[in-house]
Amino acid sequence: MDSNVINDFINKLTAGNRADVFLSVTPGVGLEMIQIDEASHTVKNYAVRPLAYNESLREISNMEEFKTAVSEMFEELKISPKCNVTINLPTVLFSSIEMSLMLGDEAITGAVTSEVEQSYVFKRHDPIVQWWDSNTGTGEARKLFYSAVQQLVVEQIANTLTELGAFLVGVEMSLLSTLKALDYTGLTINEMKQGVTWNLLSVGSNGYSLVSMVGKNVVDYYEEPIAIKSYEGDEIYNVITSSAQITLMSYPANYLVILSDTNSVSAEVLAKNLNVDCAVEYIENNKFKRKEFLPVSLDVLPDNILKISLQAIGVAISKFSDYPIICNFLATTNEAVATEETVTITIGEKEYTTTPTMAMVLSVVVSVICLVPVLVAFLLLPQIQATKQAELDELNASIQQVEKEIKELKDAQQMAGKFSVKNEINKTLQDNRIKLMAYSAIGESVPAQLWLSYFMTEGNGNISIKGGASTVEDVYTFYKNLKEYLVSSNLKLQKLEMVSDDVDEFMSNLPVTYDFEISNISAAPASAASEDGKGKDAKDTKDAGKGKTTGKAVNLPPKTKLLSDEPIN
Repeated sequence: MDSNVINDFINKLTAGNRADVFLSVTPGVGLEMIQIDEASHTVKNYAVRPLAYNESLREISNMEEFKTAVSEMFEELKISPKCNVTINLPTVLFSSIEMSLMLGDEAITGAVTSEVEQSYVFKRHDPIVQWWDSNTGTGEARKLFYSAVQQLVVEQIANTLTELGAFLVGVEMSLLSTLKALDYTGLTINEMKQGVTWNLLSVGSNGYSLVSMVGKNVVDYYEEPIAIKSYEGDEIYNVITSSAQITLMSYPANYLVILSDTNSVSAEVLAKNLNVDCAVEYIENNKFKRKEFLPVSLDVLPDNILKISLQAIGVAISKFSDYPIICNFLATTNEAVATEETVTITIGEKEYTTTPTMAMVLSVVVSVICLVPVLVAFLLLPQIQATKQAELDELNASIQQVEKEIKELKDAQQMAGKFSVKNEINKTLQDNRIKLMAYSAIGESVPAQLWLSYFMTEGNGNISIKGGASTVEDVYTFYKNLKEYLVSSNLKLQKLEMVSDDVDEFMSNLPVTYDFEISNISAAPASAASEDGKGKDAKDTKDAGKGKTTGKAVNLPPKTKLLSDEPIN
């Protein structure tokens, strides 16, 4: 079956869920659309549009603006809207809690939800929560980290994408997206080694947060709200420095990484103001950035290269990142957005993403399509087999006939030039039979006044007879008698003439004789045979001078008379 037909069928059946597209709502940047090539470790596609974000309510200000921005970026990047979308949202809430080891997952989820609902953000909207174990608990309690987003916001995003033909498959938060990006880009390669303690000081428009880390694992979290936009000039650095240095004293570590997500603060300047007893590094994730985080393809506009944020990179690698912490808010409650988890089907070099139910339907349909030719072949096989068997039998018969002819030809070639007793006997008997028949015919047919001077027979049935007679009637009587005995010899009277054409002799009273020739061969061979004396079985030739009978034909001078004292009986 043509692969193009299968591809078109799968595309229709899976509603175009083939491409993976990633969005990031990044305050200070806008709405980013990104795709990363895993093989080349580069940004394959990237587009960005301005998008207002309400920092107080922690939600997108205008969903119509969001819809327009997504639609324009699909068109700019020439990506079909019928795709899977994973989106990164700014961290709405992130904190830790200690729970008893005796509690099950449902009890923990309920307790975390109750804790989250105490936040002012979730007084208005129901939360979607995610939590994970920090593996740092002691005794009978364990420490858990949790995060939450507004369910209504997720539903609005999902509905908007559905209107465009897209399918929302994942919602992640910016804190973990940032950690994944730091790991993927190698910006914290020394800090994320196993057993190394380090702190991430992240500055945003609402203040700063401190994430205490051991390698890639989060061990503690602290957040300090500051109205950063209310300060002017270098005043903001003094405020952050005085607060952060006190906080850092509670989190001793080997490294400090300062990350600025806001255009109001330079991470480099802040790093110079902080006085800490550890190695300090800084990362600009804002307008102060001087170098891109990842190489980009030629399809990315040059003006957009430095706009690519860590959050966008972090969400774009969610499909293949091996970072130990995963936070997808659609992993547990996805009923309002997507009723089923997606699966990936690989056919040849192409991958198709669909739901398990659709994958099952697809497998059944493909199985039926594959079985139809098999069924048709099974039904037609007996008829085809019978036809082919008849052709085979006919061919075998032809082969046997050809082999027989070849064998006969080989036998004939082998026998060529060899003496065959049987053949020679048959040939001799045939020759003798012809001769005996001729002798018998002559013995029965010779008149009283007729004699023979030459007689020859050959194996092929040729007969030549010469002689003389006293009357023409005797010659014709002899000829007719021969014809009656030798019917198949086709005898003809070739010559009949007087011995002498002298008138004086004719007028005398001497007896008149006639020469004759009877043969079933042309006159020339018969004459030649008589002249060279080499004819076979020459009989009853008489010497003219002595009247003696010899076994050979005699060459006589012209007009010589051949007479016998007695006629041959």
